Amino acid sequence: MASNSFGLLFRVTTWGESHGPAIGCVVDGVPPRLALSESDIQPALDRRRPGTSRFVTQRRESDTVRILSGVFEGRTTGTPIALVIENEDARSRDYGPIKETYRPGHADFTYDAKYGIRDYRGGGRASARETAMRVAAGAIAQKILGEGVTIRGAVVQVGEIRVDRARWEWEETARNPFFCPDAQTVPHWEEALDAARKAGTSLGAIIEVEADGVPAGLGSPVYGKIDADLAAGMVGINAVKGVEIGAGFAAAAMSGDENGDEIRMEGGAPRFLTNNAGGVLGGITTGQPVVVRFVVKPTSSIRTPRRTITRAGAETVVSTEGRHDPCVGIRAVPVGEAMMACVLADHLLRHRAQCG
Repeated sequence: MASNSFGLLFRVTTWGESHGPAIGCVVDGVPPRLALSESDIQPALDRRRPGTSRFVTQRRESDTVRILSGVFEGRTTGTPIALVIENEDARSRDYGPIKETYRPGHADFTYDAKYGIRDYRGGGRASARETAMRVAAGAIAQKILGEGVTIRGAVVQVGEIRVDRARWEWEETARNPFFCPDAQTVPHWEEALDAARKAGTSLGAIIEVEADGVPAGLGSPVYGKIDADLAAGMVGINAVKGVEIGAGFAAAAMSGDENGDEIRMEGGAPRFLTNNAGGVLGGITTGQPVVVRFVVKPTSSIRTPRRTITRAGAETVVSTEGRHDPCVGIRAVPVGEAMMACVLADHLLRHRAQCG
């Protein structure tokens, strides 16, 4: 299997399966002499960790990260940084009944069609367990970006229920299990997810990620567009089915005079009056906040019986047991933040290489 790496100068390669002994990654291209330890990475992993509330999978993993290489006496050496996380609470027996059965909405059929073999235990390589290593890599990317760049994410919709942007408070995302910026919406999401779990089904979500302090000039105008790489990074997250930058699909309902972000001068520097472009014009950052939203489909692992087939082609019905997120979009917030950091760090290093 190829295509386990992403990034050009800041390059991340992940490995491991959901129910294997461990998962890990190799991060290459990190500049030398950056202060780095496990304590710089662990807080990000703790935000993504399973079992933190009744609204996420109850698989109990500490997600404790270890640095195996690339760091000496607390600083990066410029050589590949290898990271590993042990799998501690895999229950492979839960997946015995679906060994020969394709679950609707999962990659079971497509993996078999491509490779002729699949690890059915928790989805194997297709599991969202892999995204823990993206989060770890994102923490390293943040070191490259520095304290001047702030990346934060929030869930803005669960099912049909959206947040009220008039009540948006970034600080609120740390005070509830949904990364919700609107405190008044939280009880409605709790009710909706409790009902979905009781009914044996799941709900989808929309996540918004914003990066502040990004300098103007990152990206390239043709094949290295930073928004194209951001879109690819977000779609590469498990269960993501759509991405938009800035106004996104809402731009279709705007006129040209509404959509184009006007510019004035303030304090000797350009100031954009709006940010419908989401901080990117012509594939290059404008210096405004970079804003990305992505949609995560409802979790495919549900107890509701679903029609499907077996590997032998027999028609059957499957119901997925085990421990699963009723809304996988919740834990996708730290993953989206990490992918934003990785793409920005990669483009920052590219910009330095070309423009000094």
